[in-house]
Amino acid sequence: MDRANYERLRWRCIRRALLELDITLTRFLDGGEFDKLNDEQQQAFVELADMEDHDLWDLINGRAEIDDPRLASIVTLLRKS
Repeated sequence: MDRANYERLRWRCIRRALLELDITLTRFLDGGEFDKLNDEQQQAFVELADMEDHDLWDLINGRAEIDDPRLASIVTLLRKS
């Protein structure tokens, strides 16, 4: 992902309605975990970042499960971060 797209994604991650998401997503990006993902995994992260806050938070904290394996692998990483 080029720098401009990365910065737009980071902006979306730090301007969430839920502080918990702000912290979790930004920690994942700034901690270098995002950079370790391949292109497909990075796209899955972008799709997750586009979700509504409460839906995404329910996935990350384990109150909801996701059946898409592409997204599920990223949710697992986010739960660990």
